[in-house]
Amino acid sequence: MKQQLIYEVAVIPIGSLNTIRQKETIFNYFSNLSKCLDQLKTALAINGWDSKINYTAVYRSLKEKGKFVAEFSLAGNKIFKVMITSRTINPALTMLGIEEKPK
Repeated sequence: MKQQLIYEVAVIPIGSLNTIRQKETIFNYFSNLSKCLDQLKTALAINGWDSKINYTAVYRSLKEKGKFVAEFSLAGNKIFKVMITSRTINPALTMLGIEEKPK
């Protein structure tokens, strides 16, 4: 099977406001990092958040740490964070640690 890299974008509610109004983590998946960031920047702009995310920072962070995290706050209160991680679809199959049956 062909392996493919996808990008998981998680919007995670954090901070004290989350205790008042409970929200669930939202996950989205993209096959192209550039389109992923375009969609994320558009969603942030439409909802009035300043976008401090750029392609180079995300790409480097994914290569070095395996994830990119950006937190968004208002008046000193953290509201949510965006976490981008890369995932592999159809990973190579392993033997799962199972040994050959003795004869």
